[in-house]
Amino acid sequence: MSKYDALRDMLRRHNGEVRYTFAELDDIVPGGLPPSAYRYEAWWSNGDRTHAQCRAWGDAGYDAHPDIAGRQIRFTPER
Repeated sequence: MSKYDALRDMLRRHNGEVRYTFAELDDIVPGGLPPSAYRYEAWWSNGDRTHAQCRAWGDAGYDAHPDIAGRQIRFTPER
């Protein structure tokens, strides 16, 4: 079980593009997002499923597209 399972499950309920603020994800992910999610685009990388967060949105069929300055994330269906 991963702390990002709630994010995965939430994304699975959608069929298209989804947008969230980082604050909204803080409410969904137990314990909130780590500080690195607020600072580094690399934390949102889609290419390394050894990272629990990447595995969560990947298992739901999504790619992450962060806007660090705007503190928002856009999830799009994987291509």
